[in-house]
Amino acid sequence: MKLDVEQFGSLPNGTPIRRFSLRNPHGTTAKIMELGGTLTELLVRDRGGTLGNVVLGFDNLARYRQGHPFFGVITGRFANRIKEGRFTLDGQTYTLAKNNGSNHIHGGLQGFDKKVWKGEALPVHADHVAVAFRYTSPDGEEGYPGTLAVTVTYTLTADDELRIDYEATTDRVTIVNLTNHSYFNLAGSGDVLKHVVELNADRYTAVDAGLIPTGELRSVAGTALDFRTPHAIGERHAATGLTQPGYDHNFVLNHGGGSLGLAARVYEPGSGRVLEARTTEPGVQLYTAIHLDGTIIGSGGVQYPKWGGFCLETQHFPDWPNQPSFPQNIVRPGQKMKSTTSFRFSQR
Repeated sequence: MKLDVEQFGSLPNGTPIRRFSLRNPHGTTAKIMELGGTLTELLVRDRGGTLGNVVLGFDNLARYRQGHPFFGVITGRFANRIKEGRFTLDGQTYTLAKNNGSNHIHGGLQGFDKKVWKGEALPVHADHVAVAFRYTSPDGEEGYPGTLAVTVTYTLTADDELRIDYEATTDRVTIVNLTNHSYFNLAGSGDVLKHVVELNADRYTAVDAGLIPTGELRSVAGTALDFRTPHAIGERHAATGLTQPGYDHNFVLNHGGGSLGLAARVYEPGSGRVLEARTTEPGVQLYTAIHLDGTIIGSGGVQYPKWGGFCLETQHFPDWPNQPSFPQNIVRPGQKMKSTTSFRFSQR
């Protein structure tokens, strides 16, 4: 197991941004930088043993700073959408930015993806290596109550698992919904329409035209959202009900959250790579990069086309603060919010 640190660049104000490289004996390598706590690169073997990058991103800080669709970042304080940018907590109403039409998404105009996280290399062990990223969000930032102290730890194991552990404490009652927004492409390039997906979900959260949940947990049976048995992403993606082919849906995981349970398996036939995602969260958003259009050029000169990646955003359900029947993730002083998601890679 090996851990290296490099300076990835500097912000205009001179703040240095470091990138940490975690590597195991197979060559599996995860590279994470301090800006946004971003997973910039993830090298994984294919069935022939050749390493390839399976996440979308860039190989320089300047390109990240030009803007991008949340490649590899930590999203928060609230991943996904909040209806009309408002929620009520203990009788007090809070107003947030409307940065997704009439709704709030991914923490606002300057969410956790745009913050500098302080990285700390943890001791190297025989079977794993890890780095912890810390950020303290001040009371009132982006409209959220409470000073929130967050630690996100990325751990790479000797058996090709990348685990992400989230912890948060507050000095005032608040809401939290954290996830990693990596776009995966197990082939390394091209679209992901031939990737075969299996989800451990009998239901999904029905939504309105703005992708805000209606409150109904609807069965996937008989729909293009039924991944209880494996299906290729492109097999039925024109029938999902979105305005264009693709997926952007929150699935209700059968294990219910709380303990580490299966969320998804994805297999890419060409490379033989398999990703298995497990999480303590009750939901996972499957997003198939329907807004990419080929104009973004990423690491190694790879062009990112429409459907050029898929996201497995493990989370509490979108808009849960306004849906009391949904699982809640309210954090109060003296409590510690904890969440874990793991991505294990293998070959078939």
